[in-house]
Amino acid sequence: MSDSCDLADRVCEPCRGGIPPMEEPEIAHYLQQLPDGWSVNSAGHLVHTFGFPNFIDSLEFANKIGAEAEEAGHHPDLYVAWGKCGVEIWTHKINGLAEADFILAAKVSRLYDPE
Repeated sequence: MSDSCDLADRVCEPCRGGIPPMEEPEIAHYLQQLPDGWSVNSAGHLVHTFGFPNFIDSLEFANKIGAEAEEAGHHPDLYVAWGKCGVEIWTHKINGLAEADFILAAKVSRLYDPE
């Protein structure tokens, strides 16, 4: 299987529904391919909170994610606050995780530059 760089290079094709959400072994496999910090919350969504030195950097990061997500047609929930930007990703159509969620997470991680 591919590593996180390979995931970030792949095209995020949104799920149209009609497939079951990933099961735990597959989720664990894909989660290992993401950079540190990503986890699965109790709702079964991918989550990560990225740190920043101030509010404007958090907001700029959220805007970068927004542009990437819009291009992919896959829209995560974002939480922007002073010093942090929280990201929550899942496939709404199947109410769970699909490969596209992990691809988007890898792309989000690639956008992160706290400097």
